[in-house]
Amino acid sequence: MIPAEITGYFQYISPESLTTIPAEFNIKNMPSSPTSSSSLNYLNDLINNNYSSSSNGQDFMMSNNSTSDEDHHHQSIIILDERKQRRMLSNRESARRSRMRKQRHLDELWSQVIRLRNENNCLIDKLNRVSETQVSVLKENSKLKEEASNLRQLVCELKSSKNNSFRRDQFEDI
Repeated sequence: MIPAEITGYFQYISPESLTTIPAEFNIKNMPSSPTSSSSLNYLNDLINNNYSSSSNGQDFMMSNNSTSDEDHHHQSIIILDERKQRRMLSNRESARRSRMRKQRHLDELWSQVIRLRNENNCLIDKLNRVSETQVSVLKENSKLKEEASNLRQLVCELKSSKNNSFRRDQFEDI
């Protein structure tokens, strides 16, 4: 309701009903002319400050339309509260699912860490065995090279001694 509509209600208030008007409306301080600017300011103050507060549930300024508007507003608030509650529950569920996903991911990462550590230990053991084998193979190879060198030297000596003896035999025949 706008103040111009409300100003018309004051002409219908009888002096007997003034005792049933709530104290918040302070009729005694109301301006004398319902259409004056001070009256409109007074009504605006009433609407803004005391519209919904009336003693004993009586509110002479409310019509059926304003009651249904208030009911609609109240229902809107209830709907908004229900939506807020559903949203809160939905957010809680979403957060719970997110925590569960995070925990699952963390568990998977830990199992991967354990698997990779085991694999790493196996590879280290294998590397140690191969290194030990390499050392023994290098020692054996060195030994064989030395042996081969000795045998070559021996063969060379044998060839040279054979050649020397052959030459001697030739010189003796001459």
